[in-house]
Amino acid sequence: MELSPIQKEILTALINLYREKKQAIKGEDIADVINRNPGTVRNQMQSLKALGLVEGVPGPKGGYKATGETYRALCLSELEKETVVPIRRNEEIILNATAAEISFTTVRHPDLCNATVHVIGDIRKFELGNTVTIGPTPVNKMVIKGEVIGRDDTKNTLLFVIQEMISLPKKPVKLYLREQPITIPAIATIQEASRILVDNKIHGAPVRDKTMIVGIVTLTDIGKTLADGKTSLKIKDIMTKKIISVDGEMPLHEVVRVFNKEKVGRLLVRSEGEFIGLISKTDILDKIILY
Repeated sequence: MELSPIQKEILTALINLYREKKQAIKGEDIADVINRNPGTVRNQMQSLKALGLVEGVPGPKGGYKATGETYRALCLSELEKETVVPIRRNEEIILNATAAEISFTTVRHPDLCNATVHVIGDIRKFELGNTVTIGPTPVNKMVIKGEVIGRDDTKNTLLFVIQEMISLPKKPVKLYLREQPITIPAIATIQEASRILVDNKIHGAPVRDKTMIVGIVTLTDIGKTLADGKTSLKIKDIMTKKIISVDGEMPLHEVVRVFNKEKVGRLLVRSEGEFIGLISKTDILDKIILY
């Protein structure tokens, strides 16, 4: 179905206003949004009703509503249950707006990475040079940030240069652990613990007392102890006793939140209460960076 630019503008404004007000929308409100004469909007509505793209609602609180065909005509998916993907302009969230589709337009360009975002909601406040931030998306918690270089009110899309893009897998953290977790005996000497860490190319490990994990020790802990001249201490004397752990089924993006909240560099991972490994911020970077 080929629609004229003004018809697309009217339908887009109708959907956006309905999302905001949750009731039938008057033609005057649509005219105000798209900066058109109310008479022009009323005339167009007759054609759109004939095409089955809008339906009229009589009464004092009446107006117009979009139909399922409206979403198809605008290439939008009508979802019974949707997760809002936030849109921000210069770090300020745009209320009642969500990203419907993101397309990358210059993936083969050696220096630029441009994209368009099709928005359900009001984008008319965006101007060239504004910062747009999209996300996080529901599955992989992707966040894209860039500079607006174009705006198409007819299609309700923004064109922007991507400046930052972050995405974290939804897989459980247990899939990112070493197959054989490294531990250090609580009674180990500083020299013995240092050798274990260096040989395994790690900067920290859980401390084990028989079958129990009782702390975490790092190369930093060992370095501070050596600097103080306390070379005869055992690992149980210098380890960090406060253990922060997460469940092995926790998605990776939620583990990152725990890192930020607790201000730590390593987390113990457990499954059904049993220790299965240790993960660090560096481990996460190593796993998600593919080049």
